[in-house]
Amino acid sequence: VAAPMLNADPAALPKQEIQGNVSYMSGGVGEDEAAALKRAAAGYPLELQFVQRAMPRDEFLADVNVKIRDRSRTVVLDVVSQGPFLLARLPAGTYQIEADHDGVLKRQTVEIRAGKHERAVFVWARPYETRSMLNNASGSSN
Repeated sequence: VAAPMLNADPAALPKQEIQGNVSYMSGGVGEDEAAALKRAAAGYPLELQFVQRAMPRDEFLADVNVKIRDRSRTVVLDVVSQGPFLLARLPAGTYQIEADHDGVLKRQTVEIRAGKHERAVFVWARPYETRSMLNNASGSSN
């Protein structure tokens, strides 16, 4: 049984995919698709968003490697985002999400509850800040 898309324009939505027991969609490149995914998000228990700090304003990211593990550490979803949004239908439970962009790994834990919507935003530093942090950590000075 498919959940309603809450007035999302089906033509603007990316195709829903299935991996194991998890259905998901990913995208949001372009204003129409991003708006359609934002409207559809309420119909999914989990919404992920991927952002990189930038000036004058933050930028959305695509091509983020995403792994979602359940409480027993079993990977239930392993995908590369096709845009800055990833919507997933997961059963109730606790999940650890790993998001990797250009070798910089971020982790968050979310609790999915029946009938509720959870949103997790992953934010990466500006590229030059990341290089600077890595250089400082390794003892290099540039």
